[in-house]
Amino acid sequence: MKKHFSMRLALATAGLWLITGTLATTHAQTPTTGGPAPQAPDPTAVPLDGGASLLVAAGLGLGLRKLRRLR
Repeated sequence: MKKHFSMRLALATAGLWLITGTLATTHAQTPTTGGPAPQAPDPTAVPLDGGASLLVAAGLGLGLRKLRRLR
């Protein structure tokens, strides 16, 4: 019973977080006169930031944990 409640709470929290994030981006304004004109992004540019390195670190940690459990 407690496990189901925790799962529902986690899903509700994630859904609320996604909805508020989506609504926040819909209120963005376009630049007015006097600002720099937006340029088209380079089609081959890939944004790599700290999030990608955290995902790699998490994957390595999970892989090491599974290897240790096998031994």
